[in-house]
Amino acid sequence: MERTGTILRGREFEPVEGRVVIDDDGCIEAIEETPVESDDIILPAFVNAHTHIGDSIAKEAGGGLSLEELVAPPDGLKHRLLRDASRNELVTAMEQSLRFMQQAGTAACLDFREGGVEGVRMLEDAADDLAIDALSFARGSVDAMHAGNGFGASGANDDNFDQERTATREAGKPFGIHAGEVDESDINPALDLDPDFLVHMVHPEQVHLERIADSEIPIVVCPRSNLVTDVGLSPYEELHERTTLALGTDNVMLNSPSMFREMEFLAKLSELPATEILRMATVNGAEIADLEYGLIEPGREARLLVLGGDSDNLIGARDPVRAVVRRAGVDDVREVVSGADVDESAS
Repeated sequence: MERTGTILRGREFEPVEGRVVIDDDGCIEAIEETPVESDDIILPAFVNAHTHIGDSIAKEAGGGLSLEELVAPPDGLKHRLLRDASRNELVTAMEQSLRFMQQAGTAACLDFREGGVEGVRMLEDAADDLAIDALSFARGSVDAMHAGNGFGASGANDDNFDQERTATREAGKPFGIHAGEVDESDINPALDLDPDFLVHMVHPEQVHLERIADSEIPIVVCPRSNLVTDVGLSPYEELHERTTLALGTDNVMLNSPSMFREMEFLAKLSELPATEILRMATVNGAEIADLEYGLIEPGREARLLVLGGDSDNLIGARDPVRAVVRRAGVDDVREVVSGADVDESAS
């Protein structure tokens, strides 16, 4: 199988005209530079590095509430709605969000999964017939972590996660934790756990920035969510200088799980270059979860996103990377390629 067009190749997303050759195992066999007739833009499919898709049942609920009133366990609005919903309602709503994500070019999401072991099973059921890797960073118990793909802690002010951190390390799975979302008080305790990644980091002080630089712990930022909840915006450039950043869309209650929207928003409120933002939306999240895709390179799993470069929105773009980051959207998606299978995406 092959796909032709302008290929955003490697970690620098160098635009080359040619074809991507995919072998029978669904891996990239070669990238051949050659003149082609296609106007398509071929890039790695996205990795959404932080989601809460369980609250897909409550989109746009809770307008005007504070972050604590919305999502704080155990009695934030989100948690009350989750308790009141049936299993079938929850699975159906998650499946719908996952289907949208797949159609919008997302190959994987790292979901902080409520509901313990049963919550992990529900996400598995929701993703069962879809070509998207829905990874459970389970919450609630060590058993849930063992059932899922890792542990996703709410925050160091909510509980002492020493036992869960030790168990996750022994299981060889990643441990992530929210930190610095509302204020700086939970950042040092979160860093003390030596997590594999942090989420949000809106309010780091100089001492935290120094610790982040020393540890090089990756950070997942969620700019649209932070704006909606009025907690502020992360110091993206300062964090980028010190560690690897990835990008997440956070709660489906608050935002559509569109990486196109997240990239455009970040590009237009920060000084980060488009190439770096595209890395945040692809390979950086993939590496947090130890996934074998996120870049177009020989030997990588072929999880690709094909955009119509001749669409009314993208035609005439002089810089394909900037065009992808700052202006592309779901309507420009021509195809999502998942390994050896091709999934025609609805626009």
